[in-house]
Amino acid sequence: MDTAPPSPSSPHLEWSNVGFGFAFIALDMVLSQVLQLQIGTSLVISALRCIVQLTLVATVLQSVFASQNMWTVAAIALLLNMLGTFEAVVVKAERRCRHMIPIVFLAMVVSTVPTSILGGRFAMGVSPFWTPDQYIPVLGMLCGNAIAGISVALSYVLKELDENRDKTETYLAFGASRFEACRPLVVEALRLSLTPVINQMSVTGIIAIPGMMSGAILGGADVQQAARLQMIIMFMIAASSALACIVATLLALSVCVDGEHRIRSERIHMRSGHALRRTKSGDVGDIAGAAWRAWIRLAGCWKHHRVDVENGNAGERAPLLG
Repeated sequence: MDTAPPSPSSPHLEWSNVGFGFAFIALDMVLSQVLQLQIGTSLVISALRCIVQLTLVATVLQSVFASQNMWTVAAIALLLNMLGTFEAVVVKAERRCRHMIPIVFLAMVVSTVPTSILGGRFAMGVSPFWTPDQYIPVLGMLCGNAIAGISVALSYVLKELDENRDKTETYLAFGASRFEACRPLVVEALRLSLTPVINQMSVTGIIAIPGMMSGAILGGADVQQAARLQMIIMFMIAASSALACIVATLLALSVCVDGEHRIRSERIHMRSGHALRRTKSGDVGDIAGAAWRAWIRLAGCWKHHRVDVENGNAGERAPLLG
C-alpha cells in the first residue's frame, strides 16, 4: 500500500525536543515539592516508563509496518489483548472473581477484533483490513477503551454482589432467575462504564480535539478527512466498549451466581498489595499458557515462511526480520 509523502509542515522531532518537553515534568516535580504532594518520584518513573515504552513500541511497529505480514499483525493483536487483560485484571481490579482472566480476555477479543476488522474494512475503507499502519493503531485505541469500560463494569458488579447482596438475594428468594435478579446490576454497570464514552463523544470537536484527529492534522492530513476519521473511530470505540462490557458482565455474573440461582460469595475476593506481588500462580499460568500457544502458532507460520523464502517463493512481501 502506498504511503503519502510527509507534509512539509510536519515537524521533524529530535531527542532534544523530547528533552525540552521533559521540562514540563520538571515543573510538576517542583510544584510537588513546594506543595508537598510527594508525587515527584512517581512522576519521574512514569515519564521514564513512557519514554522507554514508546521507544520500544516505535521500534517494533516500524518493523511490523515494513513487513506487511498478516500473521505478524495477528500476533500483535493477540499481544495487545493479552496485555489489556493483564492490565484490567491484575493491575486495576481490586475485587476479582474466579476465572476472571479468561472472562476479560474473551470479552476483549470478541469486542475489539470484530469491530476493528469490520470498521477498518468497510467504515475506513482500508484494503486489506489488516494493513499494519491502519489496523494496529485502531485496535490499540479499542483495547484501551475496552479496558477502562470492563474495569468499571466488573468493579461495580462484584462490589454489589459482595457487599450489597440483600436486594439480589430477595429477588432470587421470590423465584427470579439469576439473570432476572441481576438485571438491575447489569443495567447500572453498563451505564457507569459507558458514560465516559458518551461524554467523550458529546464534547468532541467543540470543547476538545481528540488525539487521533490532532495527530492526523499534525501529520499533514486534510482537516476534513481527519474529522471524518475521528468520527468513525469514536463510533467504533462506543460499539466495542459496549460489547466488551456486556460480555464481561454476563460472564462474571454466570460465575458469581451459579446455575442453582445462588450467590457464590466465596468466588469473589479482594486483592491486596502490589500488582506484581498479588498475582497468583494460576493467573501466571493462564497468561503464560496463552502466550506459549500464540508463540507456537507464530513460530510455525514463520517456519513455513522461511521455507518459502529458501525455495524462492517469498513473493512481494519482505519478511519481518529479513
